[in-house]
Amino acid sequence: MPDANSNTRRSQASSKTTATRSLTNSQSSPKDSPNIVFIMADDHAAHAMSCYGSRINETPHIDRIAREGMRFTNTFCTNSICTPSRATILTGTYNHINNVTTLASKMDNRLQTFPKLLQSAGYQTAIVGKWHLGEGKAHEPTGFDFWRVLPGQGLYHDPVMIDADGERTWTGYATDLITDFSLDWLRERDRERPFCLLVHHKAPHRRWEPDEKHATMYDDIDIPEPETFNDDYANRSSAAAAAKMRIDRDLTQEDVKEPIPENLSPTELKSWKYQRYIKDYLRVVASIDDNVGRLLDYLEEDGIAENTIVIYTSDQGFFLGDHGWYDKRFMYEESLRMPFVIRWPAVIQPGSVADAMTLNVDFAPLFLDAAGVEVPADMQGRSFLPVLRGETPTDWRDAMYYRYWMHKSHHNVYAHYGVRTHRYKLIYFYNAALGQPDAVDETYEPEWELFDLERDPYELCSVYDDPAYADVRRELTDLLHRLQEEVADERYEKDVD
Repeated sequence: MPDANSNTRRSQASSKTTATRSLTNSQSSPKDSPNIVFIMADDHAAHAMSCYGSRINETPHIDRIAREGMRFTNTFCTNSICTPSRATILTGTYNHINNVTTLASKMDNRLQTFPKLLQSAGYQTAIVGKWHLGEGKAHEPTGFDFWRVLPGQGLYHDPVMIDADGERTWTGYATDLITDFSLDWLRERDRERPFCLLVHHKAPHRRWEPDEKHATMYDDIDIPEPETFNDDYANRSSAAAAAKMRIDRDLTQEDVKEPIPENLSPTELKSWKYQRYIKDYLRVVASIDDNVGRLLDYLEEDGIAENTIVIYTSDQGFFLGDHGWYDKRFMYEESLRMPFVIRWPAVIQPGSVADAMTLNVDFAPLFLDAAGVEVPADMQGRSFLPVLRGETPTDWRDAMYYRYWMHKSHHNVYAHYGVRTHRYKLIYFYNAALGQPDAVDETYEPEWELFDLERDPYELCSVYDDPAYADVRRELTDLLHRLQEEVADERYEKDVD
């Protein structure tokens, strides 16, 4: 039996009503509201953070946020790709609502976002770093008193950045510069008003270019390979085998930054490429971690740490050699799962761990709720402010809906949607472009996958056709359809029994 109970069937309107209550009527003025520092990396998997038990990395400054605040163990994205996830975080809506479904989509900057609502409520707002939601007047950041962003993916070294005054090339390393500009804005802010600062790092996005300070880290050690490194993609749909993100076959010389040896066996070559990939990935993460420390130190030195909410997260997960892959996109765990650690000394008990299922669509409602700003009824997420206080509501969600729209484009990952509960995951690969931008117009027969995450945490064997799971399959399919109805998305199954 799925672990989704009748609470899942509550209406969207009911959950949003609950979400708007807690602080809306208790804050006396904007000046009393908490500051917000939202730090988001690009493609930083939770299992590359030591506070999440990483076997391969140490992140002491990010760990400090978790140690002095709360670590979430079940935070997931609703579409594991950069541009759509960022749109969801800003708007509090799913991608079929905000129309940012693929990398080729551009966000209409007239859309309602949480920074606009905070700004209207008296907050100072700023964003520095990666935007990746389109360029030009119709897509540049709005709702910010100050913005300075990278065009597209941006460069690691000597990046061009765009702000209200135009483009300029800055000398230095992107991670350091993004922090420098963030600190400059904090020092110059109006101290009579609360602020919301978004610090959006480019790193650790491909192609993983370290700075000089971290360039030789890990030179004298081998990084352990993940348990599923030699996955053969059997016992699942055809989508896993079709994906073009394999360490051995698809990483290029530009990725590994050295001539690829010709005298290695296939097994040796795969391990050789992995070491070069993962070490550069961890090196650019180390620079992020150092810069997180700089921000935390400033908040302490300025005397504002007590009533400042600090979040560290990523726009989605990432495959770190898991299943033999790099990149993301799939609904599989390493890609679906987001790190989320949060510190708010005035509210959160240090060292807390929350297992409540939270989504990137919930971030905007949380920030508004914490600031005492009413959460709009058309936001589809739900504030998890009570969870920060250690009080998970009895009607909290126990299932989530996911959809990846970008059929076959960029790494040949097939379009799919699905539902995840605390124990099970049902995925439907509908395998069609459906007219989406930057999707390949090739259609294949649909396929289903079902995983028992308790018995198969690495998702190596689908049990969709196992008679022992017939009831689970049926109930999860019904649950999937209910969630699609709740979020107002369409379904495309055929031959559903």
